[in-house]
Amino acid sequence: MSAATTATSVVETLRAWRRYAPESLRLAGPLLLVVAIPVTDWFLPPDIHLAHLLVVAVAVTAVGSGPRATALIGALAVLALVCAGLERRTLLTESVLVELAALLAVCVFLVLFTRLRDRRERELVRARSVSDAAQRVVLRPLPKRAGPVTLASHYRSAEADTTVGGDLYAAARIPGCTRLLIGDVRGKGLPSISDTAIVLGAFRAAAHRRIPLPELVAYIEDAVRWGLSEFAEPDEDAAERFVTAAVMDIPDDEPVVHLVSCGHPPPLLLRGRTRSALALTVPEPSPPLGLGVRPASVDGAQCAGCCYTPATFPFEYGHRLVLYTDGVTEARNADGDFYPLAERATAWADQAPDPLVEQLAADVRAYTGGRLNDDMAMVVLQRDRTAP
Repeated sequence: MSAATTATSVVETLRAWRRYAPESLRLAGPLLLVVAIPVTDWFLPPDIHLAHLLVVAVAVTAVGSGPRATALIGALAVLALVCAGLERRTLLTESVLVELAALLAVCVFLVLFTRLRDRRERELVRARSVSDAAQRVVLRPLPKRAGPVTLASHYRSAEADTTVGGDLYAAARIPGCTRLLIGDVRGKGLPSISDTAIVLGAFRAAAHRRIPLPELVAYIEDAVRWGLSEFAEPDEDAAERFVTAAVMDIPDDEPVVHLVSCGHPPPLLLRGRTRSALALTVPEPSPPLGLGVRPASVDGAQCAGCCYTPATFPFEYGHRLVLYTDGVTEARNADGDFYPLAERATAWADQAPDPLVEQLAADVRAYTGGRLNDDMAMVVLQRDRTAP
């Protein structure tokens, strides 16, 4: 475990202690010190003096409690030091007066510190709640069921404390069909969220229309190309911004999946009985979204979607589809080897979507030692016999 990870864990533990531990429990140790130090000092020889350790009680309180509790323990610690000086008849000596002044200064500093820390934490909590709400709007959770399809997903952003980055997925229902999108914006983490929002907005706007799959992809391409150019920086190369994506239709009454791939890694088809994994590689892949691919013309007229040719693959009852982004397959172990997704997924091919996606996510983390340098998204689909 790295030093940064250890420090983060310690900070989170202290925050949980301050938030959830009862006030009486948090103050029990400091109060015991405030009482025990002067009492112990009474029985020690005159040349041994422990009263200066009272500052420990104030410091411990500041770590686990707020400014009021810190001020209370600080006042009691100052009172205990005065009592210790009186009982030894040394209160007006230079050394005790210096200790008293130092203790007062430390108490004031720690009260101010805890006040600023608590204010900062409240601001962070408010900012995080707003951020989480905004990110949930951008990357909405997938439904557990969509027609005869069971879904499960896992997402991890490369940026700490964020729930969405450059990877994306979405699902939509139209009569007789389930539509899905998985994609990967060039880049990762927070800077790519705007591009993620553009792609998801385009899909949600058009997926509910009863238009063929090629026309749906063409609509998304037009919207993404316009959005990326509209919000590009003046000195930014538009050709450097693009989105790989896989868009698919899963009919309710036909055991197939229709797939259009725009430069995205091929989904894996898992057949549990045979424990095999088949990469659904389309014979005519399209370029990534946002690169300016325009529909072909037919007899001089524009034909929306003509440049997108869907491929059809079997997707029968009990089969599972694993959709993923390159953050999964390009994850590396300590030796620099890529994560063997097909091999690992085959070993768990008979598991239901929820445990399968969580098993794969945990296995990626273990394989990399927790060092994920890119956003990671996975969606597992399972065809059931009929819709619920």
